[in-house]
Amino acid sequence: MADAVYTHGHHESVLRSHRWRTAANSAAYLVGALRPGMDVLDVGCGPGTITADLAGLVAPGGRVTAVDAEAGVLEQARATARERGVENVRFAVADVHALDFPDDSFDVVHAHQVLQHVGDPVAALREMRRVCRPGGVVAARDGDYAAFTWYPEVPALDAWLDLYRRVARANGGEPDAGRRLLSWARRAGFTDVTATAGTWLFATPEERAWWSGLWADRTTASGYAALAVDGGHATRRELASIAEGWREWGRRDDGWFLVPHGEVLCRV
Repeated sequence: MADAVYTHGHHESVLRSHRWRTAANSAAYLVGALRPGMDVLDVGCGPGTITADLAGLVAPGGRVTAVDAEAGVLEQARATARERGVENVRFAVADVHALDFPDDSFDVVHAHQVLQHVGDPVAALREMRRVCRPGGVVAARDGDYAAFTWYPEVPALDAWLDLYRRVARANGGEPDAGRRLLSWARRAGFTDVTATAGTWLFATPEERAWWSGLWADRTTASGYAALAVDGGHATRRELASIAEGWREWGRRDDGWFLVPHGEVLCRV
């Protein structure tokens, strides 16, 4: 199994994005399958905003187990649960390739923006399937960077996209995961798979400022920036130029940015 490095890291600019995510804007394809009393495993939970929403959707009687490979970010997830008064969540450090749970432990196993970063996404899906009960659902959603599109054209953003995809692949990930989810699910042994797609769109002045600002900061100050430089993919000067391109796009009154995602609901 190939090792993979989490390309984004856990810089504030990354978590700024992750904390924005909700079940409504990031897991709508799954919400209809949730019922009170279900046991859910949330893989790669990050700061726990989606986790807390899922916990509300399976209450009363249900519980969410939230896991992440990074112990530090789990503290933020615990804080999110405390702040929202969510009590039906437990947290643990875990590797999706080797989950420390018995077979048939959960009714739903969910992973948002996880499979694009792991060394072996097919093995990860097999492991998610192992811990899911018969009749349950394995759900995965991932972005597809090659399908990102925006207006107006800003050359620095073309450079950003090319650079990001090169860095992600050098780290053992697959940035164009969204289009591959159905194929990966089939290879993992699932035969009943519903494939859908969803989007994020950033087009209001507030959305443009937020999206462009976090990517400008991420480009120069995050773990991704360090990986880009240390791996010989870009210089600090080139990263600064890309960051300014993000700010330029964000200042445009007609700015529009679409982020497409692949989604799969896999019946066990």
